[in-house]
Amino acid sequence: MDLGGMKLWVFLLGVVLQNAVQGSPLTISIYTVTSKSAVLRWSSYSGSSSYRVTAFPRNSPEPLVFSSFSQNTVMGSINSLSPNIAYTFQVEALDGAMTALAQARVDGSTAPDIPTIKSASSKQSQNMTVEFAEVPGASSYILRAETSDGSFFSETSVPSSPGTVVGLEPYTDYTLSVMSVNSAGRSQPSDFVQAKTVLAAPQLTSSSPSNSSIEVQWAPVPHAVLYSLSIIREGSYLQSRLNTTNTSVTISELEAGTNYCIKGNAWSPESVPGDDFTVCQITRPATPQSIMIQRLSDVTAVSISWAAVQGAAQYTVVSLSGLNCSSSSNSCSLTPLSCGQAHTISVTAVNQAGPSLPSDSQQFITFPCPPEPLRVDEMPSGNCSVIWSSVSYVDYYTAFIKRDDGTEETCNSTGTSCNFHCHCGYSYLMSVFANNQAGSSLPGPVLNQTTLPCCPGNMSVSSLSWESVMISWMVERGADVYETRAVDADGTLVCNDTAPVCVLSDLTCNTRYSLQVSACNDPRGCNRTCSPQTYLTAPCMPENVQVTQSNSSSINITWTSDNSAANYSVSVISSVGRTLTCQTDGMSCAVTGVPCGTSYRITAIASTTAGLSMPSYSVPFETAPCCPDSLIVVQMTQAMSNISWSAARGAQSFIASLTSPRGSAQCHTIQSTCLMGCITCGTNYTVALEAISPTGHKAECTYHGFSTSECCPSGIRLFKRSNNTLRVQWRSSGPLSNYTVQVTGRGTSHTCSPQQPGENTCDISEVTCGTVYSVVVAPVDQNGAVVQFCSSRMYSVFCSGSDVGMVLYRGKRSVD
Repeated sequence: MDLGGMKLWVFLLGVVLQNAVQGSPLTISIYTVTSKSAVLRWSSYSGSSSYRVTAFPRNSPEPLVFSSFSQNTVMGSINSLSPNIAYTFQVEALDGAMTALAQARVDGSTAPDIPTIKSASSKQSQNMTVEFAEVPGASSYILRAETSDGSFFSETSVPSSPGTVVGLEPYTDYTLSVMSVNSAGRSQPSDFVQAKTVLAAPQLTSSSPSNSSIEVQWAPVPHAVLYSLSIIREGSYLQSRLNTTNTSVTISELEAGTNYCIKGNAWSPESVPGDDFTVCQITRPATPQSIMIQRLSDVTAVSISWAAVQGAAQYTVVSLSGLNCSSSSNSCSLTPLSCGQAHTISVTAVNQAGPSLPSDSQQFITFPCPPEPLRVDEMPSGNCSVIWSSVSYVDYYTAFIKRDDGTEETCNSTGTSCNFHCHCGYSYLMSVFANNQAGSSLPGPVLNQTTLPCCPGNMSVSSLSWESVMISWMVERGADVYETRAVDADGTLVCNDTAPVCVLSDLTCNTRYSLQVSACNDPRGCNRTCSPQTYLTAPCMPENVQVTQSNSSSINITWTSDNSAANYSVSVISSVGRTLTCQTDGMSCAVTGVPCGTSYRITAIASTTAGLSMPSYSVPFETAPCCPDSLIVVQMTQAMSNISWSAARGAQSFIASLTSPRGSAQCHTIQSTCLMGCITCGTNYTVALEAISPTGHKAECTYHGFSTSECCPSGIRLFKRSNNTLRVQWRSSGPLSNYTVQVTGRGTSHTCSPQQPGENTCDISEVTCGTVYSVVVAPVDQNGAVVQFCSSRMYSVFCSGSDVGMVLYRGKRSVD
């Protein structure tokens, strides 16, 4: 910072602080120092008109230096100091008369003197080395580097001369200066010098396109006008050098498998060499020679060997059939070899530069493949032929056949089949080997061939039930299990068992079966050449048996059946053990002599020459129940009657009904009596009864009619008469009805009746006062019987002087 800028900064700071709180003690501190100046900072002091700053050298004859500042300034610089000198800095607050109001001191030192640069040079494109004269009192130095356009600026601390600035750009001009540093601060920068970094090194990449050449390439280096390459072979002190303006070069006539190091640098237009860069490259190895192939005891591998090649890190053996092996020595084994192949191989040496040219090709043939697939043709005459597919590179085949009883056969053939003797019920193990000069094939598939088992002998058939048959036979050689098949037009029923007997169940009735017993084993299955037998099952059970009652004593029975030429027997068994039957060759028959109220179970059976069918499902049937022999109707009240009847065989419930033009009543019960209400008095009713069986069969029973009695009269009233006599009056229900009146009280009973039918009054005499009487008015039927269900009324008789009076008892109104 220059002095003008410092003074402006001090002025502005003084303006800012002019309103600061006054009265605090005066203080001073060092803000920064250089070699010949110091910037100090102090506090504002109340009442001061100006400040004076003085620098006192300590232990030095240097002269005293001071500066003055206005009252609003609290920071300022003091100049004309000497480098690397210890000072005591003092600030005084002065009033208008320049009298010191207060003072404060602080100790400090100036920075070392300014160094001088002797030289600046670049050995590397990103570094610059600066040599300078060191100054007394400096603990370290700062190297400053910057570009003229200001795009780069750096400061690097170094302990002494020379120092190096790093992180620079290649072939770029830089302005360099140096500053000395001690504990107090740093000096001003030295006079600057100009220097340029050298060119960057070309970034070489190399490859070996052949075993006698190396190709080197690099990207162009900016500002380069020439490139220099130096080539040195590993283990040699001799080098060759070449210059080029191109960015690639091919070095020829080199030794195969040898390592070379190539160093390159670029030259600037000022003929200054830049950084160098070194790359080392080995040439490809020479082609392997003296290839040898050796067969091993393991036919699936072969050993390949060759003469060692200089500079080879590894060798690769490649077969055109896809096999390969690698080795760092001069031999390796190709494995696993496949059978029946002709291999063409070559050997290649490899190092970091790449592979050599492949060697001359060599050929060899592997062992033959085992023949497959194998199959056996079995001929009826007891001869068999084992057959296989041909394979490549075969001289001849060998077939081995071993029977399960230990008998062995061997057959050599240049063809693809061998014949041998075979019999039913034996197992054979067969294998075939192919042979050539490389050896025999690996073991191929072993064919386990079992001939068909022998047919069972002495088969016999016996019936067990309507749907089951037993078949038995004699055991023969080679069978693990026996399969019994019952074949008809609709399909096949199969039974498997290890025993020489089989029961076939769930056969279809009235069906002709072909029964065949086949001997079977796991490898070959079943021998179906065995002779079958014919078997006819029993007839089918009659189905859909239905029964209808023709009349009160006979029934008709029908059914369905698929049987042909069958006769049928029908049994009708009653609940008491009586049995009725009928016989027919049709699908229906009639049975007579069945009484009412009886339960039956009915079954039908078919018969043919093959036997009897299963009985049909039993069908229950019952005749209609019998009607009761007697029925009695008794009227209980004016609107209710009781009907009762005698027992009825076969009946479980009854429906009794009373029917008239004025209404009907009905009762459904399981009892032999029924109480019926809501009937009308003075009405003729038709009486009917339905007897119902447990299954719902009904018998309609009709009996003589029934008439209800006349209705009880209404509007009954009593009138007092002279001589202890009362008159009873009512409303009659019919013009020709007869009635009787009964008055009962205190052990006496009085009756009266009208003189003519249809009249509605009569008189009662000898009525006693003070007595309670019950009065009943009831109709009289045609037979002179009095209806007993008319209600009574209670009246109390009282006396008033010589007259007799009567009131209705229990709050009823009194007699008029």
